[in-house]
Amino acid sequence: MKRFLLFLSLLVLFVFPADSQQAKAIVTVTPELAKVSTERLKKLDVALEEWVKKGWMHGGTVMIIRDGKTVYHKAVGYYNLEARTPLQKDAIFRIASQTKAVTSVAIMMLFEEGKLLINDPVSKYIPSFKKQSVLEKFNAADTTYTTVPANREITIKDLLTHTSGIGYAQIGSREANSIYAKSNITVGIGVQDETLLGAMTRLGTLPLMHQPGQKWTYGLNTDLLGCLVEVISGVSLDEFFRTKIFEPLGMKDTYFLVPASKANRMIGVYSEDGNGQLVPATKRMLNSPVDASYPFVKSTYYSGGAGLSSTILDYGIFLQTLLNGGEYNGKRILSRNTVRMMTMNQIGDLNMWNEDKFGLGFNIVSEKNGNIPAQAGTYSWGGAFSTSYWVDPKEKLVLQFYRQLTNTTHWDLTEKFRALAYQAIND
Repeated sequence: MKRFLLFLSLLVLFVFPADSQQAKAIVTVTPELAKVSTERLKKLDVALEEWVKKGWMHGGTVMIIRDGKTVYHKAVGYYNLEARTPLQKDAIFRIASQTKAVTSVAIMMLFEEGKLLINDPVSKYIPSFKKQSVLEKFNAADTTYTTVPANREITIKDLLTHTSGIGYAQIGSREANSIYAKSNITVGIGVQDETLLGAMTRLGTLPLMHQPGQKWTYGLNTDLLGCLVEVISGVSLDEFFRTKIFEPLGMKDTYFLVPASKANRMIGVYSEDGNGQLVPATKRMLNSPVDASYPFVKSTYYSGGAGLSSTILDYGIFLQTLLNGGEYNGKRILSRNTVRMMTMNQIGDLNMWNEDKFGLGFNIVSEKNGNIPAQAGTYSWGGAFSTSYWVDPKEKLVLQFYRQLTNTTHWDLTEKFRALAYQAIND
């Protein structure tokens, strides 16, 4: 009997190698099966309920995945404070800049198909980016400015690493906001009666905020990458995402345009008033005319930097795919070496606003960052409406914390959530 059981175990390992298990679909297990403490997770339960009770958030969803297994998936609070409808785990959130990771993956899929090289100049695909200028002096009084020639052309890699010198419209620096506004360059969401290629072509005629590669500057780089996906692939960004990423991975709730049939699952957006009370944030979000209803407004302007809405489970599948080295449930969208490229330091000695580094679309935790429990090499980002994610390869961990706030004095809840999640690891 013992020999038979040994033979059966070896057969299982041969047919289903240990490495292949990670690529299967996410399953929900008791925390201990993934070496996470149920008892210590109760601290997170208490904190989430407290944050809602104190009015620091009206609702949110949380997901912790370890070793490909969901050990914590919870919704707290409400879809909106007026009706006080309890929030469900399949709530749909405006994920804003979490769109950037999906667009970066799309670019790297084209890289793997031999359609582009990351050191290609952007002008190879959009001619207006040839012979660019760089801002020299800006006169705030009358918004005039002078420029000097760029030392070199910007590349696709510059866009992926946010080192191109392109700034952000409406939410960027004073100079970028002013210069881009004159050419009707926007933050990218809620745009109608405009084409992405038209806007990005105009962007190419405007000055860079600094010389290419000189420093890290967060900007419209990923909207431009989305435009490149459309130009190079010949299909819209919406179609590329749907057919090449979402459908293969089984992501059924991620959209640029959320179907009317799922409108009841969209969580409301709130903002703190002068007294610290949460009020609906319906108009002029992100220093722009953007309305909270933008996910339901039909448009062909697909913002690769900010346009998607999704559920925490759908995006968890996307992140687990990356943690698996580009494969999920038998479907491969990237090779493991491409994922390695995306999640390593790609900016050298340049600095962000902290001690971390940046890959091809992700913040990368550095060895110097001793203020957080995340292991070096953890990659992450978030969205302007208070959604955040982290992927820690060394811990085989995916963390997500989703709220829907445009203005809050309680930004520290994101870091408190991360500390509460890490303290529950029990191996």
